[in-house]
Amino acid sequence: MDKVTVMKDIDELTDTYCEGCLVRQQLRQERGKQGAHLFCIEHCSVGKQLQFLGQELMKIYQ
Repeated sequence: MDKVTVMKDIDELTDTYCEGCLVRQQLRQERGKQGAHLFCIEHCSVGKQLQFLGQELMKIYQ
């Protein structure tokens, strides 16, 4: 994978699934921004995919 492809994949995921996510909105009201973020990175399949892409991006920069 190259940097441009990874960045496009990240943008596509966030635009498609994260923007307007009702679960995230509800958790932000109940738990605050940090609580919603923790849910996204620990339990959400999209968040896990974003983490994977972030790791791939770090490999490119090293």
